[in-house]
Amino acid sequence: MTDYKATLNLPSTAFPMKAGLPQREPEILQRWNSIDLYRKLRQIGEGRPKFVLHDGPPYANGSIHIGHALNKILKDIITRSKTIAGFDAPYVPGWDCHGLPIEHKVETTFGKNQPADLTRERCRTYAAEQVEEQKGNFIRLGVLGEWDNPYLTMNFANEAGEIRALAEIVKKGFVFKGLKPVNFCFDCGSALAEAEVEYQDKKSEAIDVAFPVEDADKLAAAFGLASLSKPTSIVIWTTTPWTIPANQALNVHPEFNYALVDVGDRLLLLAEEMVESSLQRYGLQGEVVATAAGAALELINFRHPFYERLSPLYLADYVELGAGTGVVHSAPAYGEDDFYSCKRYGMSNDDILNPVQSNGVYVDSLPFFGGQFIWKANPAIVAKLEEVGALLKHETISHSYMHCWRHKTPLIYRATAQWFIGMDKQPNEGNTLRERSLAAIEETQFVPAWGQARLHSMIAGRPDWCISRQRNWGVPIPFFTHKETGELHPRTAELMEQVAQRVEQEGIEAWFKLDPAELLGDEASQYDKSRDTLDVWFDSGTTHWHVLRGSHAELAHPNGPAADLYLEGSDQHRGWFHSSLLTGCAIDGHAPYKELLTHGFTVDEQGRKQSKSLGNVVAPQKVIDSLGADILRLWVASTDYSGEMAVSDQILQRSADAYRRIRNTARFLLSNLSGFDPAQHLLAPEDMLALDRWAMDRALLLQREIEEAYTSYRFWNVYQKVHNFCVQELGGFYLDIIKDRQYTTGADSLPRRSCQTALYHIAEALVRWIAPILAFTAEEIWQYLPGERNESVMLNTWYTGLTELPQDAELDRAFWDKVMAVKAAVNKELENQRAAKTIGGNLQAEVTLYAEDALAAELAKLGNELRFVLITSAVDISPLAQAPAEAVESELAGLKLVVKKTEHSKCGRCWHHLPDVGTHTEHPEICGRCIENMEGPGEVRHYA
Repeated sequence: MTDYKATLNLPSTAFPMKAGLPQREPEILQRWNSIDLYRKLRQIGEGRPKFVLHDGPPYANGSIHIGHALNKILKDIITRSKTIAGFDAPYVPGWDCHGLPIEHKVETTFGKNQPADLTRERCRTYAAEQVEEQKGNFIRLGVLGEWDNPYLTMNFANEAGEIRALAEIVKKGFVFKGLKPVNFCFDCGSALAEAEVEYQDKKSEAIDVAFPVEDADKLAAAFGLASLSKPTSIVIWTTTPWTIPANQALNVHPEFNYALVDVGDRLLLLAEEMVESSLQRYGLQGEVVATAAGAALELINFRHPFYERLSPLYLADYVELGAGTGVVHSAPAYGEDDFYSCKRYGMSNDDILNPVQSNGVYVDSLPFFGGQFIWKANPAIVAKLEEVGALLKHETISHSYMHCWRHKTPLIYRATAQWFIGMDKQPNEGNTLRERSLAAIEETQFVPAWGQARLHSMIAGRPDWCISRQRNWGVPIPFFTHKETGELHPRTAELMEQVAQRVEQEGIEAWFKLDPAELLGDEASQYDKSRDTLDVWFDSGTTHWHVLRGSHAELAHPNGPAADLYLEGSDQHRGWFHSSLLTGCAIDGHAPYKELLTHGFTVDEQGRKQSKSLGNVVAPQKVIDSLGADILRLWVASTDYSGEMAVSDQILQRSADAYRRIRNTARFLLSNLSGFDPAQHLLAPEDMLALDRWAMDRALLLQREIEEAYTSYRFWNVYQKVHNFCVQELGGFYLDIIKDRQYTTGADSLPRRSCQTALYHIAEALVRWIAPILAFTAEEIWQYLPGERNESVMLNTWYTGLTELPQDAELDRAFWDKVMAVKAAVNKELENQRAAKTIGGNLQAEVTLYAEDALAAELAKLGNELRFVLITSAVDISPLAQAPAEAVESELAGLKLVVKKTEHSKCGRCWHHLPDVGTHTEHPEICGRCIENMEGPGEVRHYA
């Protein structure tokens, strides 16, 4: 038997079938580094429209987790896709380097009693080590960026820039100092930002406490009584017994009705709606004696249960009827609503009692409870209330309560003197910060769209921003305040610039070691030097100023928002998005970004958060080492990031399976481009076969969809479309059909070169489609494509070589859609026949199509080449009316078919079963078509 294998154009490529990503990806990283790819991208980007994605800085503490990987990969997909779309899309990574967690880590390692300057030095060293470790992991993910020059909030230039940003806000008139309850953590020893507060269940002591009336006659008159017949008390309900020693007032709602209830030995004052539930809680029976509106009770005095102190009754709209008694006890030092209520009634800062120290311990001078930690003092306070006969009910309840997101310990509101940026403070000119911020939200695009309402509600209801902290490791608030008046120095802005210049040279230490006389001269003795540091959210929240218009000023758009896009997790509506919005609106009057993109958090397949205790943590380093970074990148792209993102070993394995399909498709394209030189062999569209023109047209339509999906940040659509194209139009249709023509026609024949031209164009497009997502694999494919090309796929834009089918094409898109449907119907029956052992392979089959006239006429356009499309050895078309009883009805309307096993011999070269096999003397084992392709001018193909 003659071996005809050598006469076939069999596929050949060095592009490996096995990806070996964990080994090959580091080699590609080295190549990117050797050609200085990022710098080349900046060079080719000159003159292009700019797209600025500003990096929200991760915190420089600890190894990266899957959330970090997700975030950085999303950013990289965007900047890569924008680059290929023709933008200059730089990416400067950043790190948040100041703040409590780093300081806490250093204190844990070296102790809390080290000198402050040594603490700062060690914090800087530790943060730098963490940055280097995280940087290596981010680079390994394939993230392209300016890694040799990232921004660090602890760089001297950024520390100085942050001081200048604060100076701008001071000059605008938004900054003030005030006593106010702020979220306070005893473990941190400092105020916390809103973003640093989370809610967990907590067990608390719930108590009902009676405050005896002092102004009995006034109370009786308010209820229309001549006098009070019995001892009378107003009753409050609270879950914070530790605040009772600081009680200074009581609150009722002016529009609620209140009742005097006779319970036998005394009268109790309760909200009318809460009488029944309260008495039931106390185990008492009672009768309502009289009622009065809350407004009638204003300024009536009651007595503190165990201190010689009066508690006047104030009106307050924040009083609710959901639980308790409808009366709220007010400790202005430990509640924001309480604070403002008491201030409205004229209470000064000096009047406010604040017996809790920063460590959570009562001052020693507090009677009964001095020196006790507040949580431990709760039982003693309850006991004292019971001793004086003021306790009506005591029980332990579980409720949602604010906790420190770092220490997971309960917080309190605590009135302290802090620096604030005022949300409703009237600035020197223009609207308030709240008004500016709400207007800016309306001008911002949100992805997903629901983020707009979420951020709007946060800004609409948020309190003033407490920007001061009492820590060592942070950018200083370089203020001098007058010792007598507390006012800022009149030259504050000028002085801040002088401090910024010093910090630019020496870092934040320049402020802490500064002798005030160096700047103030003889005035120094009249002023106090601030020891406060800035909230770390101010560090990152001003990067639009000290990075985009400071250390990396070449990045920013010169007018309007500095950045096109901020992208972070959904928690950053209350974090970085929030703080950046406020500082941007305070300084510039608008947001620093045009768009906000939010992604969800990672969970396992059951929707559970990842935790070591559950054993469901997916470490990106492990995935990279076992599967490769491209698998992780494909998982990110394939998942709808607008909600929670499920990840597990099984899910990643499915991503690996999808990856193999895309890779194998690319390998098929490359292997069938063997011997193809586009400079010599590329055909003009009008010279190509109809099927090849359709394939290019379909790829062009798909590319338009892919470009739009990238623009809209719908990366899962990109993945779906590319994967489906590989599986269906290519793998399930086009590539299957062209194998015969590709392998059996003449090496330089028009049918083969037409096919290779289409494969080349599709490969050139495909490698760009996947480049933003499968960064390493696309680069690998790029090196194996034929023809001259530049050093990296990333140095190119979307492919322009694809062409549309002419509008007047006889075999148009609708025609090929019908052919695909017919092929699917035939394939289904061929599979049935193979399962029934009627045929061994598709080429053993002869098919008769019984079609209605319109469909028959369409299929007839392909003539004899229809058999190549259906991949059978023979195809006949007959009228539907002639279909025999055994004809199989397909799912396609107007089509029945009969499949039978051919009686003809198999060609030893093309494997088709044809009647002329064995009739050719010199080549008895093959068909005449193959002889023509081997020795003659070659067969003529028009369509397929």
